Amino acid sequence: MNPLNNHRHSLILGIVLALLLSFALGGFQPFNLGLARWIHVVSGVFWIGLLYYFNVAQTPALADAAADKGGPGGAGITKYVAPRALFWFRWAALATWVAGFWLLAESGRIGAFALAPGQVVIGIGAWLGTIMLLNVWGIIWPNQKKILGLKPATDEEKAKARKTAGMASRVNFVLSLPMLMCMGSASHGLPFIK
Repeated sequence: MNPLNNHRHSLILGIVLALLLSFALGGFQPFNLGLARWIHVVSGVFWIGLLYYFNVAQTPALADAAADKGGPGGAGITKYVAPRALFWFRWAALATWVAGFWLLAESGRIGAFALAPGQVVIGIGAWLGTIMLLNVWGIIWPNQKKILGLKPATDEEKAKARKTAGMASRVNFVLSLPMLMCMGSASHGLPFIK
């Protein structure tokens, strides 16, 4: 069985290779800062990558498909792509936030949530990420369930849900840029913020 023939097996293979590399380099210690940071970064790439996909590819493509009266429409995307993408999106959001909280706690920077001196930049990033997580689970996902037919809704309720979920997603898209700037400045010494 070739693990590259299945996305789940490929993901597991990548995780196993990363852990083996960590063991080989002598750096693996369970529940340390490195593991928390790695989980935070990998899940964050999943989350923000899907956020960007939704905002710059899928949403505009669905609008174009709806406007194209002679075209195939967006049913394939809404039936097959969106539910799968939203699964990874919402769980990656949660994993990113939990790993970020773990990272702050393990590094003694939990005061970032109170914007403690010396932790303001990472604190702002953490609060932006928290707002984004709440948007995902509290606004985007409940409305997407109506849009995708996973929860009963009238056409009027679906139209309202599209607008609400779309605006919450767009807010997250906007917030992701300053959030990433804060995270990068706090952890990688990017020159944006001192």
